[in-house]
Amino acid sequence: MAEKYNILVFSPHPDDETLGCGGTIAKHVISGDHVTLCIVTTAYKPDWSDEHLEIRNKQINKAIEILGIHNVIELGYHTVKLDTIPQKYITEKFSKVVSEVQPDIAYIPFKGDLHRDHRIVFESALVAMRPINCTVKKILAYETLSETEWGQPIAPFIPNVYCDITDTLFKKIEAIKAYKTELKEFPHPRSLEAIEALAKKRGSEIGVRSAEAFSLVREVV
Repeated sequence: MAEKYNILVFSPHPDDETLGCGGTIAKHVISGDHVTLCIVTTAYKPDWSDEHLEIRNKQINKAIEILGIHNVIELGYHTVKLDTIPQKYITEKFSKVVSEVQPDIAYIPFKGDLHRDHRIVFESALVAMRPINCTVKKILAYETLSETEWGQPIAPFIPNVYCDITDTLFKKIEAIKAYKTELKEFPHPRSLEAIEALAKKRGSEIGVRSAEAFSLVREVV
């Protein structure tokens, strides 16, 4: 019997998990792994209306259901305001999540993403998963369309790990469709056409039809 793993995904904002590793998440679920999603920030009033917040929550729940995610932890920090909070407090919350989940594999946003929230999540997650007394055997940074490629001057994303999502791309696409208020018209990178194009490009890099690419942060073998 294949070994089952605890998977932890840190998502700065709802939909980042789907954009970055939705197909991989679905593949973990199919394999029998237990997936926990930690959503770090949330929209808030008065910047967003009650109607938008209600719609957004429904979209999140639908995407989670489509991907088959087992457990969701919402930290409730305000979107685009992580840099107003002492990072010590963020790291402490992340550490509690890691202690609770005891993950074998963790997925985090890339260190060079344009959005400051993403970079703070990357840094805080690494502190929370320092290798001493930590169960995490592998940490992978995912790419997020409109964040990773636009942040190339900060740090170039050079993938060295790939996941074949040929059989789960449809799950990723259905989940991202659930976030309909976040989808844009092509040629915006957060369009269905661009999302599928990236999956095909990453797939072509390893000789499969569709893939998601990652930057390996740490692996213990």
